[in-house]
Amino acid sequence: MKLSKQEYAQYVKEMSPNSPMWKDLLNAFWIGGAICVIGQLIMNGFGALGLGKDDAGTATSVSLVFLSALFTGLSLYDDLAKYGGAGTLVPITGFANAVVSPAVEFQSEGFILGVAAKMFTIAGPVIVYGVCASVVYGLIYWIWMIL
Repeated sequence: MKLSKQEYAQYVKEMSPNSPMWKDLLNAFWIGGAICVIGQLIMNGFGALGLGKDDAGTATSVSLVFLSALFTGLSLYDDLAKYGGAGTLVPITGFANAVVSPAVEFQSEGFILGVAAKMFTIAGPVIVYGVCASVVYGLIYWIWMIL
């Protein structure tokens, strides 16, 4: 059976289930917001313990990465992502999940060829392009400041 691109696209459209877009948007919004509220509560807690704003922010970031990695390892973050969708991609927790998920998935292949080799499969390009972009932006800023 030979289908044109248009016929194939129509076939896929007919066979694909409809996505409940508004429900997905609402779930992403409130799950992402809840993660942010938890982060703010953690930051307020560190502030109440006497940390300054910058130190509390750093401690909060570390705490959110740790919690995201822990929940990913316990398969709780994946369950949350199935429900909250894009809301779980709040940058710091989503990034930690992207690093830990392949490591957990490939642990049966050993520490070197499994965990270590696969850990940055998803997050590696983000790190590389993030560092490159920061260098370019830093150079632009430096040139701007000397002019």
